[in-house]
Amino acid sequence: MCQYCNGNHESSEHDYIYNPEKGRREFILDSLATAGGLAAAMSLPSTQAFANMTPPDDEVVRIGYLPITDASALLVAHAMGFFEDEGLKAEKPTLIRGWSPLIEGFAAHKFNLVHFLKPIPIWMRYNNNFPVKITSWAHTNGSGLVVGRHTGVDAFEELGGMQIAVPYWYSMHNIVLQMALKNAGLEPVIQDQTKPLKPNQVNLQIMPPPDMPPALAAKKIDAYIVAEPFNAAGEVLAGAKMLRFTGDIWKNHPCCVVCMHDNDVDKRPEWSQKVMNAVVRGALYAQENKEEVAKMLSREGKRYLPMKAKVVLKAMTDYAPTHYEDPKAIKHPDWDVSRIDFNPYPYPSATKFIVDQLKETLVTGDKSFMDNLDTDFIVKDLVNYDYVKNAMDKYDVWGKVRGVDLDNPTHREEVFKL
Repeated sequence: MCQYCNGNHESSEHDYIYNPEKGRREFILDSLATAGGLAAAMSLPSTQAFANMTPPDDEVVRIGYLPITDASALLVAHAMGFFEDEGLKAEKPTLIRGWSPLIEGFAAHKFNLVHFLKPIPIWMRYNNNFPVKITSWAHTNGSGLVVGRHTGVDAFEELGGMQIAVPYWYSMHNIVLQMALKNAGLEPVIQDQTKPLKPNQVNLQIMPPPDMPPALAAKKIDAYIVAEPFNAAGEVLAGAKMLRFTGDIWKNHPCCVVCMHDNDVDKRPEWSQKVMNAVVRGALYAQENKEEVAKMLSREGKRYLPMKAKVVLKAMTDYAPTHYEDPKAIKHPDWDVSRIDFNPYPYPSATKFIVDQLKETLVTGDKSFMDNLDTDFIVKDLVNYDYVKNAMDKYDVWGKVRGVDLDNPTHREEVFKL
């Protein structure tokens, strides 16, 4: 019995197979099956009932994570013993299959260290009044827009009339995609997939990331935008073509962030600092040893991620401009970014950018809580900058990660350019 996908595998080669005659997906690749709940819950659970629950008295680090490269800093910190180096006990990280149960586990204090999509703690804190703090970024870049070979698409302007999947309405992916579509003169819409589209319209739909590669192969969608390793899996398993890396649109953008409870951040400063020391060391190790880390995290390594090493390795390292010339998935090689990077400092300018743009982004459901949010207040209230800065100073990280102005390392200007 596979411990990750609750299914029996008769073959040692877990490959994606789509059977059009039977009209169904056979998603045997355990790397994708494991993450089947990644975006399955489109409504986040109410966390108000958990807000006043009493946390455990001990100081054990309890990590909850989804099996994606976004969790690398946390997983490397555990694998390399960085928490123990700080005098902390850390339980084996708990693999969670979806954002909703991860939020619930964190809210119930089952976990005291997690990674969330950047807009999730915004929703938790300001819509549900849950005391969550962002304490660092989990990574930068690490996402892309891939298109089906059947489309013949080589540019955003050619996406009119097509169906595109996003992993979550409240995500960096939805924000960046809609900004890019509007820039290309296209109108994002959300409607029934069977309803005709105007030539300048692009229909968006939510789809769990594991379903994206087979849906693209079956031509049920024309493109998708998502975090790694699902772009890499799409390229390897479904013949997807990388149209554009998001890190080549928004330079060194955040996606997932590391989060902790207010009680820990405010009332256990020594513990919180030690935790962030380990996380920052994990981020730096991932940045400097991507090939090793890809193998370490993979199914052939320590099995934090149930993906094959070749898929994780592609997701972490395949960013060669000559490889992605047609179409020009990398238009700004001078930006000096990678497919995924690990600068942990949570720049206020990026938080402000996300909140401002999210207000203008088309979603389903009620997002009225965003209307009166003061972004200048949020960048101060939502994020703790002290522990991560202390750790980056202690381990001399600033000059070893991308996107840092060494003359003013805690400040940057956001660059968004198509």
